[in-house]
Amino acid sequence: MNFNEYQKKSWKTAIYPNKGNNFIYPALGLAGESGEICEKIKKIIRDDDGKISDNKKQLIKEEMGDLLWYIASLGVELGLDMNDIAQCNIDKLLSRKKRGALRGSGDAR
Repeated sequence: MNFNEYQKKSWKTAIYPNKGNNFIYPALGLAGESGEICEKIKKIIRDDDGKISDNKKQLIKEEMGDLLWYIASLGVELGLDMNDIAQCNIDKLLSRKKRGALRGSGDAR
């Protein structure tokens, strides 16, 4: 499956207020899901000495899927397709690598 296929299929499962004209809902969902991933990893560090079991890895994988769902939904809300988003990111990263600018901070490096 490519990103655009995922985006189209996942959009069919979207149920939220003013769907199709509400970029705020999926943006907030991104924050919530990324927080859940971080929380699981934090507890692995605290409770499991940083060792990730297959079960915990599966739980993180599922949360990462939820994060992807919100990225796809936000893309639909903004009129952006996932393949273009992915390609834009790779182009940016490869440009930074070519210019020796992968390290550092700031969007315009």
